[in-house]
Amino acid sequence: MAENKGTHLPEPPTRQEFPEAKGKIVDRVELSADAAYYGITIRFQDKTALTFKIEQCVVAFPVYEDWTSGEEKPLKQYRPVHSKTSKE
Repeated sequence: MAENKGTHLPEPPTRQEFPEAKGKIVDRVELSADAAYYGITIRFQDKTALTFKIEQCVVAFPVYEDWTSGEEKPLKQYRPVHSKTSKE
């Protein structure tokens, strides 16, 4: 496959720890799934909370291919295209 010569973007993290929550006692967990807001909130007894705001998004992975042999032969792979989220 041809090498992508576009600007290299850093990979987003696939794992993250939240040390602020260590040792805290959970009071309740809330899931919000409204059309305007998706999120998970973990509320602690000390009146703090850890909230995960979730954005819906789409990622497309464009590939230019040759099919003259009847089989897929990738010629060039492009950078992924991400849909915009409300933070952008």
